[in-house]
Amino acid sequence: MKVTGDQALVKKINKSIILHMIRKHSPLSRARVSEMTGLNKATVSNLVAELCQQELVIEAGPGESSGGRKPLILHFNAMAGSVIGIELRVKQLTAVLCDLGGNVLGERDYTLNHHDLPYVLEEIHKIISELMASAPVTPYGIVGIGVGVPGMVDENGVVLFAPNLGWEMVNLRGMLESSFSVPVTIDNEANAGAQGELNFGAARDVRHLLYVSAGSGIGSGIIIGGELYKGARGYAGETGHMSIEADGRLCSCGSRGCWELYASEKTYDNADIDLPARTTPELVRYASQGQEDALRHFAKVGEYLGIGITNLINSFNPEVIVIGGALSEAEEWLGEPLRKVVAERTLPYHKQQLEITFSKLGSRGTVIGAGFSAVMHFLGNIRVTL
Repeated sequence: MKVTGDQALVKKINKSIILHMIRKHSPLSRARVSEMTGLNKATVSNLVAELCQQELVIEAGPGESSGGRKPLILHFNAMAGSVIGIELRVKQLTAVLCDLGGNVLGERDYTLNHHDLPYVLEEIHKIISELMASAPVTPYGIVGIGVGVPGMVDENGVVLFAPNLGWEMVNLRGMLESSFSVPVTIDNEANAGAQGELNFGAARDVRHLLYVSAGSGIGSGIIIGGELYKGARGYAGETGHMSIEADGRLCSCGSRGCWELYASEKTYDNADIDLPARTTPELVRYASQGQEDALRHFAKVGEYLGIGITNLINSFNPEVIVIGGALSEAEEWLGEPLRKVVAERTLPYHKQQLEITFSKLGSRGTVIGAGFSAVMHFLGNIRVTL
């Protein structure tokens, strides 16, 4: 198929390239932008002038010069607007207000008592309204809302199936856009977490990444060739529901022996723990005090995490694996048993130059990634595929 574009499209693409180059690598001079993009200086100068007029880029200076007039330095204007990123968990609703550079300006955290849609929607409305009221005055105001949910989401922002919430066919994007009149992006929470780590966390600019979100369930965000992989219909990454025990426990998805039954916070309900602890922060506190039940439980969860991660390594051959979600806060006790299992079971060539790390964003990875998706929607991340 022949792909063509008129002059206006070419200009739009070039403008997007320049904006994202400045966003990722500023401070930069115009000359340096020209070198890095391959665009001629006149094109860069004209498009930068438009971006400055739109208040997406600001000039500060002067920069260093080897002779002659010192150049003005270009910066991405992160405070041109703000976004809200939300993570919907089984027992918790977390949201952040971020600028366009991913810097957290405000945060809210609610406990969810049940999963009835009207109740959860009411809580989401509350948390969004609070953050909107606290947002600083910016040229563009609140430019978008991004939401990460523990389930399968289609390209229209419909939650097709979220077994841990008991949801099917919920048009979450439509409901929120109707209420707040700003663009809303909805994605699987692990995909959002992968975007957070790729752009702001432990895997910046990695080409082949697996992000494993371990919390109330398990999901994976898969980055292949620097792009988020969603599969043929957009549902890739439901790794928490791969079977690791052939005749294992019955899962809410309808299958048996699913990974998340053995390596997520679901284990707390069935664990042999002689403690009044049923959340990760509580168990972390007991583990930090040397309590044997907590230490033994985290060691077992770490082993099961290692089993599933081994399967993913042998399947995808990534450069980096990042473990995020609520259980990333237990790195001190999960890390060693996890890495031991991977070392013993992974194919030898797959282990070469492989890095396994825990999220540098902690439990914030998904909310920051969800906010980033809203930023990209606002900035118009144009891509042309031939």
